[in-house]
Amino acid sequence: MSERKPYPSDVSDREWRILEPLLPQPCKRGRPLKHDRREILNAIFYFLRSGCAWRMLPRDFPSYKIVSHYFWLAEPSQALE
Repeated sequence: MSERKPYPSDVSDREWRILEPLLPQPCKRGRPLKHDRREILNAIFYFLRSGCAWRMLPRDFPSYKIVSHYFWLAEPSQALE
């Protein structure tokens, strides 16, 4: 993947070191991940910060369908624990 210009909403290296262990690990079986988990998280933060529609995510992020899928996988009950 080519280097892209960073957005203000991107996760810093320090933040990523904190967040990465909190994310669920990819399943060992099945298809390997096609997109970097950090890029998906950056796209979700961009979406939340900008207030744009899913389809208006910049093209240098993974597809809006993939990003919105991971966004909706999060369970709200887990955030309250």
